[in-house]
Amino acid sequence: MNNILELSGVNKKFDSFSLNNISFALPKGFIMGFIGHNGAGKTTTIKLILDMLKRDSGLINIFGKDNLKYKNEVMERIGVVMDSTFYVEEWNLADLESSISPFYKNWNTNKYNDLLNDFYLDRNKKIKELSRGMKVKLMIAVALSHGADLLILDEPTSGLDAVSRNELMDILSDFITDENKGILFSTHITADLERVADFITFINNGNIIYSGSKDILLEKYVIVKGGRGALDSNQRELIIGYREHSVGFDGLVERSLLNTLPESVIYEPCNLDDILVRTNMGGKSHE
Repeated sequence: MNNILELSGVNKKFDSFSLNNISFALPKGFIMGFIGHNGAGKTTTIKLILDMLKRDSGLINIFGKDNLKYKNEVMERIGVVMDSTFYVEEWNLADLESSISPFYKNWNTNKYNDLLNDFYLDRNKKIKELSRGMKVKLMIAVALSHGADLLILDEPTSGLDAVSRNELMDILSDFITDENKGILFSTHITADLERVADFITFINNGNIIYSGSKDILLEKYVIVKGGRGALDSNQRELIIGYREHSVGFDGLVERSLLNTLPESVIYEPCNLDDILVRTNMGGKSHE
């Protein structure tokens, strides 16, 4: 079993939104970035993985086992870091351990204390007194203290300063040195993923647009720029997120289509943010 997480044909329908045939796999020993604009379906997918929502159809296997049939077993090995904590704000960090450790067979008090020291977290401090960055580190400490093999992170870097984000990336990079572990990392801060992610899964309006190597995705597209009137109507249709401005145009295009554009057009490498933003703009012109 090489995949630590695998979704196959997962569907979930709501009144005004649906996830459609969601399929992707995270191999052991890797970090997968999960990207998409707000409302694209990232958090809904994560809730289905964690059985916080019931899927309509499809399969979700974690550690090679169905996440519903073996819920207790697989959840024991998952660490979850959300954009906010679910802990009682009046607890201090010692209270937190006393309250949650009985739920985990593999809870390691020594590991928890060591991580609190490493993260400069005071056991006597109340959760409500922690900064945003400290709360993220606390959630990581809890996950690692019960021996999680899969980390699922849903927008953990939202609101963090650059220093705290850098520290978190170092923690994730250290965690994944164990080739039997894996990380699903949902975030809108794509620069973090460009630093640590091996794979990218891109969801848009409830549909998977891409799932595979980050490097292959970045190689697939380029940013193109040129003067006004450089493209005819058929060529403009090839441009994703086509935008005109006072001196010309710019947009995203598949590298394989460059030979169909005029020689006057220039191109340059794109980043994940370019792909995310331009795809959300679609093929329509934006002034």
